[in-house]
Amino acid sequence: MTAACAPAGSDRLPAAVWLPRARAHEERADGLTAAHRGRRAARQRHAIDDFLYEYYGTRPSVLRRWHPGVGVRLEPGPDGPAPNGQWRWYVTDSDGVVGFDAAAFLADRAESVRFISRLLSAIATRPAFTGCFGLHEWAMVYRQREHRHPLPLRLGQDGTDAVVEAHQIRCSHFDAFRFFTPEAVGLNRLRPTRASQVDLDQPGCLHAAMDCHKWATKLGPAVPGELALDCFELARDIRLLDMQASPYDLSSYGEPAVAIETPEGKAEYVTRQREFAERAGRLRDRLIEVCATLLETVEQPTPA
Repeated sequence: MTAACAPAGSDRLPAAVWLPRARAHEERADGLTAAHRGRRAARQRHAIDDFLYEYYGTRPSVLRRWHPGVGVRLEPGPDGPAPNGQWRWYVTDSDGVVGFDAAAFLADRAESVRFISRLLSAIATRPAFTGCFGLHEWAMVYRQREHRHPLPLRLGQDGTDAVVEAHQIRCSHFDAFRFFTPEAVGLNRLRPTRASQVDLDQPGCLHAAMDCHKWATKLGPAVPGELALDCFELARDIRLLDMQASPYDLSSYGEPAVAIETPEGKAEYVTRQREFAERAGRLRDRLIEVCATLLETVEQPTPA
């Protein structure tokens, strides 16, 4: 696809700048997904990491594609125009300069971009709640003899149920709450729904922080590749804590438990939760900026 002219105010990167960035991105992405790709080739399951690829629909081949981001255009390299010109939502000018086509992207995904902007902006205005202690994972196996993961429960079923019953559950994230067992639903102080997500999601929630990866993926080529990988890496790191603090026994993976049923475990969980909330906050701000830049690109008044 070709375009006659460039968007006003866009930045141009010479090949000497963007080619090394693209190569570094591919190498980093390959490193982050190497273990998963190896397991997939061997048809091996992984109770911790598979979540990132199955629940979020992450594809290593897509993750390794470097994008300069909205408002940045790539000058031709030694081999001609940047390969991005062959991908969806890019345009190539007559002089071989390639850029992201924000108007075409928003023609397809404007409603999604506006929702992401509202959600992330709302989360950013709230204080982080750190009193949940990861009990959502416990509520997903409460009084259930069959579980999602083929792993033993650290405390057994009765011990797990006792922990749930001894705590107050306050899960605000719909995509965690919807997996609660029927017996656990009534124990949650909140009733999150998809419609109330903008009103309830809060920055201390591990799943809301992991979702930075989901929103970066949905924003696609508007997100600079480096930011996309930062979001994926955060989700990967949080997922480990999510499972360490769960009722599952991860000793077969060599991972120690964060025993949230003890004061020491609660303290460790909260410390790490706050660190993740800070990381997610910085990434969330950058994603909000991407949304704002996108929407400004197409909503600015047309010159008379």
